[in-house]
Amino acid sequence: MTTTTPVSVGPPPPYDPECGAVLAAMLPFPPLTAEAIPFLRAGAAEFVPQPTNDELARGGRYVVEERAVPGPDGAPDVGLLVCRPAGAAQPVPALYSTHGGGMISGTARDALGDILDLAEPLGAAVVSVEYRLAPETPHPGPVEDCYAGLVWTAGHAAELGIDPERLVLVGSSAGGGLAAALALLARDRGGPALAGQLLMCPMLDDRNDSPSVVQMAGLPMWNRQANHVGWTALLGDARGGPDVSPYAAPARAEDLAGLPPAFVDVGSADSFRSEDVDYAERIWLAGGVAELHVWPGGYHGFDAAAPQAAISTAAVAARAAWLRRLLDR
Repeated sequence: MTTTTPVSVGPPPPYDPECGAVLAAMLPFPPLTAEAIPFLRAGAAEFVPQPTNDELARGGRYVVEERAVPGPDGAPDVGLLVCRPAGAAQPVPALYSTHGGGMISGTARDALGDILDLAEPLGAAVVSVEYRLAPETPHPGPVEDCYAGLVWTAGHAAELGIDPERLVLVGSSAGGGLAAALALLARDRGGPALAGQLLMCPMLDDRNDSPSVVQMAGLPMWNRQANHVGWTALLGDARGGPDVSPYAAPARAEDLAGLPPAFVDVGSADSFRSEDVDYAERIWLAGGVAELHVWPGGYHGFDAAAPQAAISTAAVAARAAWLRRLLDR
């Protein structure tokens, strides 16, 4: 498990030159505070492209549908954005996508074009879930929204033209943490059988004290201060304490046996490096299957910030290759 003992760390690893040049052009970033969450959301809505249904349809290759499905008990319906290959004669694989945003921002459309880029060569559908955000909806609201959407998707696989035996969780950052939590929930509740979990720089540990979190504390992007804000929004005063659920922070799980095959990747200059490497190691120690990539000089979200960089194209290619091997079995 990630350490809670102070560790002596050196300076942060140097950035990949291509990715570092892009980041330098984006600076400076103001520190993230709880008070800044509304401004973060407003800025994302203004500056982060949100693909339209027509764009997601990709010239008619996909059929795009918005669904409202039953949420957790006593909670509102959950929105799903369903993108299915047009004219598929047989049930297709599906990627169930949980978006990033530090648990405090983002929508089901975020980076959905990138997920479709992974899905389309495989003839796969994509189902992206619109979960409620913290702090307005603390744990367990967000993960229960995602789980309700997952259960509905698996239960309506025939209607959607999806092969329920080839259903893969996909998420980046906070979405990666939610995907890991969904795998734990599905195992522990006897929920949908999952083919795999694709965890990109997943946000797994609320304790905010791992060696890489300490090492990258002064860097931009998602650093220790931002991590404190995100986890506190989700967990309140419980953050970092002894009673945090593994369905909120999967690094807290004591037992990682019996999980679907995992792909975990992260940059060497990402705050989440230590918790992500540790998570893959603990899956192996439990007798499970995991593939781990640590991209040299990658910061948090490097592949989205600098998609043309060599390590970004290599990271995307590794994810695509893993999915193909997984779904071709």
